Amino acid sequence: MKQIMKNVAVLLIGIVFFSACLNNDTPNYKYEIVAIDEAKTPESFTFGKRDTITLKYTFKNTCYNFDNVYYEYQDTVRVVAIRAFVDLDATCTDAAIEKEHKFIVTATQKEDYLFKFFKGKDSNGENIFEEIVVPVN
Repeated sequence: MKQIMKNVAVLLIGIVFFSACLNNDTPNYKYEIVAIDEAKTPESFTFGKRDTITLKYTFKNTCYNFDNVYYEYQDTVRVVAIRAFVDLDATCTDAAIEKEHKFIVTATQKEDYLFKFFKGKDSNGENIFEEIVVPVN
């Protein structure tokens, strides 16, 4: 009888732990690429040296939070955008929030850099980019 009671107790404890794992308290969020309002680049890079690029962007509301800079290499081209974490469960104000982020670029190529800064999408849903060439000394 004691063995049956132990087995029942273990089974009940197992069910409690298992049901706790089924609790659907997972965060509700998404990532979104945000357009860059303005990009400030240096006049030129010096090969092997580091320099700073400043990005200005606007979040639609207070549910948006900076995640990282999307930075994609394509030969001598660099595609740049802001990646935001959007909390879908938060109570948000609709006020737009202007932000600024600085990031370091090390000139690792001797060819000029072509930066393509994401500006949003056109009426056909195609990506729009501002292109800035930064020569390398």
